[in-house]
Amino acid sequence: MPYLADENRYEKMQYNYTGNSGLKLPAVSLGLWHNFGGIDTLENARKMLRKAFDLGINHFDLANNYGPPAGSAEETMGILMKKDFRPYRDQLIISSKAGYYMWPGPYGNWGSRKYLISSLDQSLQRMGLDYVDIFYHHRPDPDTPLTETIGALKQIQDQGKALYVGISNYNSQQTKKAVKVAENMGVDLLLNQYNYSIFDRWSEKENLLETLEEAGMGSIIYSPLAQGLLTDKYLDGIPANSRAAKESGSLKKDSITEKKLEKIRELNQIAVDRDQSLSQMALAWVLDQGATSVLVGASKVEQIIENVGSLNNIEFTNDELAAIEAITAK
Repeated sequence: MPYLADENRYEKMQYNYTGNSGLKLPAVSLGLWHNFGGIDTLENARKMLRKAFDLGINHFDLANNYGPPAGSAEETMGILMKKDFRPYRDQLIISSKAGYYMWPGPYGNWGSRKYLISSLDQSLQRMGLDYVDIFYHHRPDPDTPLTETIGALKQIQDQGKALYVGISNYNSQQTKKAVKVAENMGVDLLLNQYNYSIFDRWSEKENLLETLEEAGMGSIIYSPLAQGLLTDKYLDGIPANSRAAKESGSLKKDSITEKKLEKIRELNQIAVDRDQSLSQMALAWVLDQGATSVLVGASKVEQIIENVGSLNNIEFTNDELAAIEAITAK
């Protein structure tokens, strides 16, 4: 049977304006970094995307190198666009990025015009799309002039290959420089996508949120759950099937000390008192700081349902915020 989206989906989600633009993003967006690649089950990916959209998540975030293997998450998105989501294309926000290693040679990495434009052309082909809604430069390039990188984003936007353009993993100073160059070129940078969570506060030290607000930009946050630490998964230690238990994972086992586990348990108690799971409270906390949207990953439908449930309580008392600060400061 053909997929018919839930008629009430937009009543289940909160949508926030992105910076000074007219674009609204769902408070919870779905990232296809893991579990949507060629090594994963297509039917599970299909179930997750369907459920996400039925819950009002109309923003799917990708990058050229998501998989594994690299490029395969976009291929999955292309298959599911054709099977399920083509009738809803004008209701979807689909984003991609380029900036990390993608192919051999001097033109498959960083931020040159050659790389960014070639990469997006490949991404569009993989997804079977004429355009993406948002295209990001994925990380600052220390060697390519910003005028070239931002110029490539302008060319991409002028050609209609992306409706909006943004940056990712730029710190406050780098953001200010990019905004200045973009303004001189007549480009509006829509968003900065970066990592932020109760445990990861580097952006606070730089007042990055304030920088984005002054520039009229939005903020979309990845790893709001600190790569799974801010879930109930680690309340009883490090489970064998967790990301931290896998030697090749991005979350290292030796970084999860007993002190960190104790903090997780204390934070969980605050969440319980708020009638939330720890992951729901962690997402709500990031939104409470002023983020436009939080990017969540998922390996099963139930996680998406739980994450959207965070929107049932996104306000914090001063005492709750002070308690969270006291725990993280230990």
